[in-house]
Amino acid sequence: MKLIIKVLVSALAIAIAAFFSPMRVSNFSAAIMAAIVMGGLDWLISNYTNLRTSPAGRGVSGFLVGAAVIYITGKLVSGFSSGIISSLIGAAVLGIVSAIIPGEKTFK
Repeated sequence: MKLIIKVLVSALAIAIAAFFSPMRVSNFSAAIMAAIVMGGLDWLISNYTNLRTSPAGRGVSGFLVGAAVIYITGKLVSGFSSGIISSLIGAAVLGIVSAIIPGEKTFK
């Protein structure tokens, strides 16, 4: 149950970030799929490289890796699109949104 809530909160954060940035999400199910893919990519990157990919509070390397995760997710998920510049802006906005949303941090 905790995982489902975390995915839904992450999807909400992605939808809010898409509203305030050039990222595009066609519907909430695309935001849910994007949250799942971002979580999977985050898990892969953090387990194999020991890098934390959350754009919030991880410094420049975490911000850039987070932007890369958003960009890759835009290529993999139908209904979610993000170019290079919009991934950078989206990572910044997603970091701010993740810092504002109470409770456990999203995107990881």
